[in-house]
Order: sequence, then structure tokens, then C-alpha cells
Amino acid sequence: MPALERYLRWYIAIRVVAVTSVLLPYFLLQLATPGGFQSGVSRYVAQLAAATFGATLLYIALLQLLRRYPAVQAHIQFAGDLLLITVMVYYLGGVSSPFSLLYLIVIAVASTLLRRRAGVTVASVAFGLYALLALSLSHGWLQPADASQEQTSGWPVTYNLAIHFLGFYAMAFLTSYLARNVTRAERELEKKSEHLADLQVAHRDVIESINSGLITIDLDGLITSVNQAGVAILQHSESELVGAPIDQSGLLPAEQWTELRASSAASAASAASAEQARVRIEVQLAHGEQTTHVGFSISRLADSFGAHRGYILIFQDLTAWRRMQDELLLKDRMAAVGELAAGLAHEIGNPLAAISGSVQMLSTTLLGDPSQRKLIEILLKESHRLDRTIKGFLRFARPRERASVPFDVARLLAENVELLKNSEEVSERHRLEVRLDPPSVRLVADPDQISQIFWNLARNALRAMPDGGTLRLVGKLDAGCYRLQVIDTGRGMSAAQRANLFHPFQSFFDGGTGIGMAIVYRIVEEHGGRLRADPTTGGGTTITVELPRAEDGAISAGGALTADTAGGARSEDGAGRASPPVGVEAAR
Repeated sequence: MPALERYLRWYIAIRVVAVTSVLLPYFLLQLATPGGFQSGVSRYVAQLAAATFGATLLYIALLQLLRRYPAVQAHIQFAGDLLLITVMVYYLGGVSSPFSLLYLIVIAVASTLLRRRAGVTVASVAFGLYALLALSLSHGWLQPADASQEQTSGWPVTYNLAIHFLGFYAMAFLTSYLARNVTRAERELEKKSEHLADLQVAHRDVIESINSGLITIDLDGLITSVNQAGVAILQHSESELVGAPIDQSGLLPAEQWTELRASSAASAASAASAEQARVRIEVQLAHGEQTTHVGFSISRLADSFGAHRGYILIFQDLTAWRRMQDELLLKDRMAAVGELAAGLAHEIGNPLAAISGSVQMLSTTLLGDPSQRKLIEILLKESHRLDRTIKGFLRFARPRERASVPFDVARLLAENVELLKNSEEVSERHRLEVRLDPPSVRLVADPDQISQIFWNLARNALRAMPDGGTLRLVGKLDAGCYRLQVIDTGRGMSAAQRANLFHPFQSFFDGGTGIGMAIVYRIVEEHGGRLRADPTTGGGTTITVELPRAEDGAISAGGALTADTAGGARSEDGAGRASPPVGVEAAR
């Protein structure tokens, strides 16, 4: 509905109320006057009221008939009101009638709705009608409606006309001026509101686009807002967080929040800058079996006048940074351990060879004493085990030079799986599942070391399933790398065990040296890849190896190569049993 049409509807309603509130007291006053009921004034009041209501019905009908022309409707109503007021002045007091003030209302409405030109036009018409009525009555051109009305002539009429002239035009100009200023103020307010809305949208977009989580908290410790990054880090919906106490977010308990508020207040009171007033802390959030490291800072929230309104909590997911920090720490530790292992292997290797040779010579001289021969056998066995351990240290500390050649990594893995199926590590209670997608991928790397990665991880997974289980090998080509996953359904590892898995001398099996996974880590690192351990849904462990793919690598056409083989399977004639490459041992 257009604004002018809406205003005209209100004008119709206001007219009825105004005329009724003016004529009704006048009618009651006439009734209270002796002989007033028999006078014609009461009849005139009733007729004027009827005319007003009739005009109202006419205006309502014109709203429907002239819907497309609201300005025409307005002028019709203004003209009708001026005529009605002129009749009212004639019948109810003549020139001295107080109802001439009603002209001002029509002039004010015209100036407000249609601005200055319409206001001046209505003021001119109103003054013309009033002046014509006043002059007609004063010169006897028109007889008074009531014989009791006072007759005025001469200078009082002239003075009355001058006062009405000034009043009518002053009302027209003043009202139009105020209406124009109000309109200008409304437009400016609308522009500022639009600008404010744009700023609010931009502010919201900025808040929602940052990678850090942001939470605002009121003085009572209730969350008032949270951005999408915060929702993703905390893994709670916005409806769950907004309005809830901050301790329900999982970032910190209620007691710690109280302490942090006190620390923030103390820091703000003594700090020279807002940077010094922030309180920083780091926590760990547990989401199922995964742990998220979150670092956050708390600062005071102030309004434009500097009044304390709450707190701002900014937090980030530091899990990737922590993982990178642990990798750097592991690299430094492995480098130091490698140097130590090389020195120990050199210092122990030569005496151990002498001891082993001497024990072998002694074994030839002790032929009759069984107890002494048993001791000699134990010495030989333990010296051989110690020799294998030292050689493992040497392989970790001084790996052989890598020979990078192009080869088909998917085919190599498939061949190693066939060897694994026929090895003694696989029993009838084990089940092997292989999925290589695509079935042929060329990679530039050391195939012997890639095979060593496979055998270390596979034997490690089998030892984690002493009572049987499923070993899955998944090879998949991803963007810029080849991802190999060895997944078991064994006993799994704790978070602490996964954190120390690739550290040297961390063995989780009896008889292991704890070098195998460290060797795997070093091989993957030397190839520029990545290695990580994750818990498997339902139990077990998933080891993921990511190797960078060569630029000239090619993928052969065809579907994925999938094998689903029961553990312990053998060829029909029992032949084909094979062993892993030399030097491979259990990793954990």
C-alpha cells in the first residue's frame, strides 16, 4: 500500500474523531442552555455531524474508486473539509465562531502530506472561503443562520481577516518546512540504517570468515555469540553454545573460569596495554578417541565508552601445530639416537665378535659336561641376538644409500602380499584384504625400502592380532602422493603408545628391539613422505604412509585391484612359501 493512501486512511479516521469530539460537547452545551433544545443550533449540530459521517463514507468509497490516484483523493478530501468547516463556521457562530481554527488542521495535513505547494493552495482556498463568508455577513449579503449571532463589521472584520491570513499562511509554510526537515531526517536515517546494516553484515562476514574461534561472554559468564570456526573446533551446534555457561563449551571448568576472570581483571588493572591484559592458556579437548589441542586467550570486552561489558575468548586448533612440533622433536631425537647408536654399535660390535668367536672355540673343547655345554649354547644364542640388535641399530643409524628408480608400487605391494600370505606369520585365523586403486601406479623411490616399510608394518599388525583378525592393505592414489594404509583389528594402542610409536627403542611386544618403526619413519622421511598412526573404528590401529608421487608417474587403465584372502591360504601343492626381505623385523 502506498504511503499517501495509508495516511489518507488515517486522516479519515482522525477526521471522524476530531469532528465528533468538537461537535458533541458543543451540542451538550446547547442542551444545557435554557431554551437551547428549541433553538436551531442543536439542529445545525446534528446536521453537520450527519454531513461529516456522510462525507466519511464518500471518502472511503473514493479510496477504492481512485486507488491509483491518491493525490486526487487527498485534494478531494481537503476541498470537502474546507467546505464543511465553512458551513460549520456559518451555522455555529459566524465570523466569531471558534471553529475557524479547524482550517489550520486541514492546512497542516495538506502541507505534511503534499508539501508546500499543496499547503499554500489549501491555505489560500481556506482564507478565500473564510473571507467571503466574513464579508458576506458583515455587508449583509448573507443573513446569519441564527438571529442571536453577533454582527461584526468595520475594522474588527478587517483585523479578524488579517489574523486568519497570517495564521493560515504561517501554518502552511511552517508545517511544510518541518515536514521537509522530517523527510530529510528520515532519508538520512534510512541511509545510515542501511550503512549500519552493511557494516553489521561485513562485521559478521569477517567474524565468520576467520579461522580462529571467537566467543563473546557476558559478565555473568554466559556465551552471547560464537562464530562458525568456533562451532567447528568445539564440535557443538550454535544453539547449544549461545546462552549456555562458558564451562559447558568444554574449554575450561567453572572454577578455572572464575580464576581466569580474576586474572584478567588483575591484568587489566595493572597492564599498560590491551595486549598485556590478555590471559593465554592451552587445553586438550577429547572428542571420542581423538584429542584436540586448543590454545585460547581471554581479554576484556569494552563498549565505545570504555565500560566493561564482558569478555572475548579467541581460540585456535593447535593439533596440526602440535603434531608438527612433535615431528620436529622426534627428528631431533632420532638424529641424536642415531649418532649414539652408531657409536655404540661400533664399540660393541668388535668385542661382541671376539666374544662370540671365543665361545664357539670353547664349545669344541667341552664335550662331556652337559651343564657347561648348555651354558655355552645360551651364550651363543644371546650373542647372536645381540648381534642382530646391533645390526638393527646400524641400519637405523646408517641406512644404506637410497637407490631411487621408477617402478610400479601397486604391483610391488601385490607381490609382497602374495609372499606374506605364504609366510609363517599368517595363520588360519588371520584374514587378508587388499585393495589397490588404481592397480598400477609408477613411483620414483627405492623399491627395496618400500618393501621394507610394507613388511615392518604388516608383521607389526600381525603380531598385534595373536588370536587372529583382519589385516587390510589399502593403496590409493591421492593428489600428489600415493597413500598406503595398513589396518589391523588387533588390540590397538593407547594415545601414549601412539605418541611414542616412532621413537627408537619403544617396543610394545616381547622380544622386540623397538627399531622397526623408527626405521620405517626414517625411510618415509628420506622419501619426503609422511607417516601417522590413528585408532581404527571398532578397535585396532591404522598406519598411514604418504609417499610423494613422481612427476612422470603413469596410471594404467582399469578398475581397482582387490583381493580378499583367508589367512593361512597356501597353494594346492603346498609350495610357494616365501620369506620377507632380509633385515625386516617386528616394529613395535
